[in-house]
Amino acid sequence: MNKKLVTPYYLIDERKLLRNLKIIKYIRETSGAKSVLALKCFSTWSVFPLLKQYLDGTTSSSLYEARLGYEKFGQEVHAYCVGFAKADIAEVKRYADKIIFNSVSQLRINFPAVKNLKIGLRINPQFSYSHFDLADPARRYSRLGVIDRQELMSAMPLISGLMFHFNCENDNFSNFAANLDLLGRKYGKLLHRLEWLSLGGGLYFTKKGYPLERFCKKLKEFSEQYNIQIYLEPGETAITHSAELVTSVVDIVHNEADIAIIDASTEAHMLDLLIYRTPAKIEAAGQGHFKYIIAGRSCLAGDIFGTYRFNHKLKTGSIIRLSDAAGYTMVKKNWFNGLQMPDIVVKRLNGKLDKVRSFEYKDFVHSLS
Repeated sequence: MNKKLVTPYYLIDERKLLRNLKIIKYIRETSGAKSVLALKCFSTWSVFPLLKQYLDGTTSSSLYEARLGYEKFGQEVHAYCVGFAKADIAEVKRYADKIIFNSVSQLRINFPAVKNLKIGLRINPQFSYSHFDLADPARRYSRLGVIDRQELMSAMPLISGLMFHFNCENDNFSNFAANLDLLGRKYGKLLHRLEWLSLGGGLYFTKKGYPLERFCKKLKEFSEQYNIQIYLEPGETAITHSAELVTSVVDIVHNEADIAIIDASTEAHMLDLLIYRTPAKIEAAGQGHFKYIIAGRSCLAGDIFGTYRFNHKLKTGSIIRLSDAAGYTMVKKNWFNGLQMPDIVVKRLNGKLDKVRSFEYKDFVHSLS
């Protein structure tokens, strides 16, 4: 390991990114569907020069994300927010090519200010694919998207596109295909009147073994049937398996089990593990003889990464690499407990390690007041 690198740090490998990006490029060339990066999942702009060679732009969930996409990525900027404030609209219209509203009321209030842009509406089709109720956009009482058909019909003269975000970690092509057919049956007459359609994110089409040819054929047929430009909003599928959180063991304690404490935290550095109650992925762990609970060093009792078996004993200084640490990690990192923030390191295509960001005490202080 480079002597200048001190744990903890996020390590993004551009060569691993490239595998996903080539699949995204193949989908565009084969199906005609364009892809815009979902910044809510991954916003580490130091690798945007690589990503922008393979994607068509970015999609955002807030004013700041829209501005980041405009300034650091370029190309198309799709601006969506569950609720735009008037001040947001005044600024976001400077960055956006397309602006997507969450409700008809938001559309009508803000239409005079953005009528020169391509305007869309988010629709809740009342079906979805999600393993977690927390992330299910069609859950009961969902505020995400328009449901009322009459409201939608009344807004049609004001819009040029629709957005349906109804998937979450969906690696099931048959489910996607069936739901796309259902979407066509429910909204086909409206799609004929529009220019573009976003199918949102949450489609895990970079997973090994995913039927890409069938996926592309389905997208192309749907696009041609309704004479409409399809957009995908890849987030995690664009950057999956491309990053690690590299940590060191700082102590080992025993309380019925051996517990290895590392210099990172679920709460501060991989928050989704805590939110969804899922274990971290550690590729070096397997069926070894030495069993450890891997825990974070915050004061939160439940700051646990999981229980693993290793082929060798751990000791203070042992390196623990937490896999899949790109999606919904760096965008959610925080200063809980005032813990040192991991550096961000990029392994470039040529193999060079480039430390692109370090965080210091002054960053902690400036995040407060």
